[in-house]
Amino acid sequence: MFKPSVQNLLSALPSAAGGEVSETLAAGLAARVERIVSRGQASPVGVWYDQHEAEWVMVLTGRARLSIEGEADEVVMERGDAVFLPAHCRHRVAWTDPDQPTVWIAVFMKSDPSPIA
Repeated sequence: MFKPSVQNLLSALPSAAGGEVSETLAAGLAARVERIVSRGQASPVGVWYDQHEAEWVMVLTGRARLSIEGEADEVVMERGDAVFLPAHCRHRVAWTDPDQPTVWIAVFMKSDPSPIA
């Protein structure tokens, strides 16, 4: 039987000094939830994510900038900001704050969900 547990997503953070740290918090047949901790990391120059899953990602703490292929301006993300990236939306992390942890929550979905009005 499943036993509920409480977890604080902002405590006991990994340092991320040696690289970004991703942890799966929950997973099912159609979706996966991850906590990602960054501190000054960015995608390597010229490397773009082209995922077969849709992704909804939110910055809980810290700051980041995303580049989305075909868009002139970077997406600036601060605490509380979220973005939906459809499957195969090529994107990269352009910058994360080197002076503090950037904590992300990412929800990966097997197919693009219906928009909510």
